[in-house]
Amino acid sequence: MIHFSKEQMKQVQQNHLRWWEGTLERPLVKVTIEDMYAVNGSGVPVLSQKNCMDLRWTPQQVIDALDDALSRQAYLGDAFPMVNFDAFGPGVLAAFCGARLDNSSGAVWFFPEKELPINEIHPIYDPRNSVVQRIKDLYRAGLEKWQGQVIMGLPDLGGVMDVAAVLRGSENLLMDLYDEPEEVIRLAAEIQQAWYDAYSDLAALLAPQGGYTHWSGLFSKEPSYVIQCDFSYMISSPMFRQFVLDTLRTDTERLAHTIYHLDGIGELKHLDDILSLEKLNAVQWVFGDGQPPAEEWMDVYDRIAAAGKQMMICGTPESYLKVLGKLHNTPYASHSMGKDQLALAQQIIAAR
Repeated sequence: MIHFSKEQMKQVQQNHLRWWEGTLERPLVKVTIEDMYAVNGSGVPVLSQKNCMDLRWTPQQVIDALDDALSRQAYLGDAFPMVNFDAFGPGVLAAFCGARLDNSSGAVWFFPEKELPINEIHPIYDPRNSVVQRIKDLYRAGLEKWQGQVIMGLPDLGGVMDVAAVLRGSENLLMDLYDEPEEVIRLAAEIQQAWYDAYSDLAALLAPQGGYTHWSGLFSKEPSYVIQCDFSYMISSPMFRQFVLDTLRTDTERLAHTIYHLDGIGELKHLDDILSLEKLNAVQWVFGDGQPPAEEWMDVYDRIAAAGKQMMICGTPESYLKVLGKLHNTPYASHSMGKDQLALAQQIIAAR
């Protein structure tokens, strides 16, 4: 039994909506306590990148195993029971368009069936693709079992240029920026159309659960997503404006709520361009392993706040409280959080 009532879900969803709108007037914090309740497991492994396409388990069995896992947890603050479908790998749109999904290493990677010149790559979303069908079968089983008590996330479709880098190869695509710029723009447009075809198809199936989430863990009653371009780590600001920025602008205009996934110090050179997107709601700054903790990046958070955007703070609970205090010039006292048991699934702060 999942320990989360309809009344709790309604309140949490309202809090998330107010966060998107900038009217919550407090941080939005999700806290999940692991292993709070004892459950007799089903023996079926929990959905992961290692087993996402293991068809020995029926969709119903996979959903039952997820139900067991969710039933062990307690949901505090703004947390809610959800299933993260990033188990099918980052940039799964590539597989939806014909690339091969390979999880033999235990992690999902995507590879084109054949290396082609850029002018021969024409990605089209295939709703009959085996990976799409597996996700849809799990969605149907989850909708039947949970009736909206659990929010299933959209898969990690990936950024437009990130998918292009899979289909063409990163090194080839980097050379194409110089040699075939018009073809790069054409390919990006076709991938973006495939992206929206996939999003619309899957979101329509999820509509009965009353809203949407994704790997960020944020809830939205309207179409929402994490937009990104990890490929931009390797390109200059002029190239970002030429090949990437318009695709992001389209995302912010077509989706009601968007948060940009700013991944690594190599993307900081693009931050001003990203913040110029009028309809972008929020930014998630991921500084990466081996970098200073969150509180050492106040210049980044200050820039995001000055642009009137919300932000997602990554890091430890202590770092979260330090950033919160510096942003609002208010001391926040840390306290023992039972780290062996308590997991802060998301730490999110409203910047306005």
